[in-house]
Amino acid sequence: MATTLETANLYKQYQMGEVTVDALRGVDFVVQQGEFVAVMGPSGSGKSTLLHLLGGLDTPSDGDVTLAGRRLAHMSDDEVTIMRRRQVGFVFQFYNLLPTLTAAENVALPLLLDGKRIEDYAARINGLLDLVGLGERKDHKPDQLSGGEQQRVAIARAFVTEPKIVLADEPIGNLDSKSGTTVLGLLRRTCKDLNATVVMVTHDPRAASYADRVVFLKDGQTVRELVPSDEGLSTQKIIGVMAELEL
Repeated sequence: MATTLETANLYKQYQMGEVTVDALRGVDFVVQQGEFVAVMGPSGSGKSTLLHLLGGLDTPSDGDVTLAGRRLAHMSDDEVTIMRRRQVGFVFQFYNLLPTLTAAENVALPLLLDGKRIEDYAARINGLLDLVGLGERKDHKPDQLSGGEQQRVAIARAFVTEPKIVLADEPIGNLDSKSGTTVLGLLRRTCKDLNATVVMVTHDPRAASYADRVVFLKDGQTVRELVPSDEGLSTQKIIGVMAELEL
């Protein structure tokens, strides 16, 4: 199995006045092609910082990120921008859809930003909207869609460039329980159907139970990994590890 993403001894420090904050302290992290990994930890553990570094949205203080065989530290800012645009999909907690665009136009946005002719990708855009169950609502604007539907549009958008990896930051944090379950099932199914690679940051044990593997962060370090048994990754098992680690 090919390695899609790898970090080596990753550090990130922030300066807050006269205080230096160590957000990440020597994180080694590997994600294989087609894997769905959940990253868990309490507030301030470094999980969102890690996600930003993985996606090239920020640069580490030390260490390196290798994405699809390329070391981000050895790339120019323009090269990282192009890599992020073409090889990384993002799903955010608050959808980040443009209100003046239809669902189909929002899905197409990464292609448009990359200078692509949208007409050449109509079949892919429509196929992704069908995959997330919104084929019949492709002409609706965000204010005509529920929160769960908007997040499903965001998921379709994340996959439209056929990225090497999709990074999801608390993707159900703004949804009710029913909509959240739908979105998690969709991420799980999309990962399988498209052989996609997904890294999801979450504080929710129920969300993490949809992953292939759970990595726990505490005080900027990886402190435990949980892989499924024959019964899979149960919510109860994840809660048990959280209690054990005092997360």
